[in-house]
Amino acid sequence: MARKTVLITGGTGQVGLELVRQPWPAEVTLLAPGRAELDLGSGASIAAWFAERTIDCIINAAAFTAVDLAEGLAGEAFLANAQGPAWLADIARNQNIPLLHVSTDYVFGGALNRAYHEDDDVSPLGVYGSSKLAGELAVRAAAPRHVILRTAWVISAQRNNFLKTMLRLATERPQLRIVADQQGSPTSARDIAATLRTIALAHLTQSTAPCGTYHFVNAGKTTWHGLAEAIMIASARNGGPHVPVVPIGTADFPTAARRPANSCLDPAKLYRDFGIKPQPWQEAVNEIVNELLSADERIKK
Repeated sequence: MARKTVLITGGTGQVGLELVRQPWPAEVTLLAPGRAELDLGSGASIAAWFAERTIDCIINAAAFTAVDLAEGLAGEAFLANAQGPAWLADIARNQNIPLLHVSTDYVFGGALNRAYHEDDDVSPLGVYGSSKLAGELAVRAAAPRHVILRTAWVISAQRNNFLKTMLRLATERPQLRIVADQQGSPTSARDIAATLRTIALAHLTQSTAPCGTYHFVNAGKTTWHGLAEAIMIASARNGGPHVPVVPIGTADFPTAARRPANSCLDPAKLYRDFGIKPQPWQEAVNEIVNELLSADERIKK
């Protein structure tokens, strides 16, 4: 493979950080500029940045992901999740390069009693989902060589997420009260990054690599309560904090934004086109808890 340059946006987020840590071929140069260098909220900043560089692939992992805050900050959410991707899609079309765009289960309403397929009807319940759907539409409309990768329930050893919150709360509370009537597939940011790397390399080496919308989540499903229990079990196994987990209903934990009752996504199309088979979510949880608690032990020493 000739030398290629890949732009990673959102390089300080969960997926972005894991993308930089992936084992890329020596021929691939990664660029993960901060907002001061490349402001995705400014079309002028994007145009100026690309005018000075030759990029072979864009991976857009940047997003406004504060689901509840988005309800009161719709303008900011749509700027980050819809307008920014639209500007990137224009660049990708004009330069004839692939754009890989990370999206979410929140484009669905969660009413189905099975895992969602890529072509199921979308019906977001709030501002976050609506803004991400608008971003998908912009990418499809402008960038012929695009891959939209929807995922859900992202967890990692990086940044803030449900898994790290549970470990922290287990040191502060005698028990955890966690919603048990929403289901989905906890998904490792590292596994998402590995999937994006595989797709990007396919597009960098094959002009006919598949395009379109795909789903990726770790295998299996659970509830937030089930995930919290698995985190506690993994933590206890590693000598970390653990407390009882009590199931509650969504109505017992009101939030500004409505959540889909069913966030399960079917990744079969991704396996068919790219040969990517996700590991079980339980294994992903164990890996992340092990990484976090091992890091804690190293710090103590």
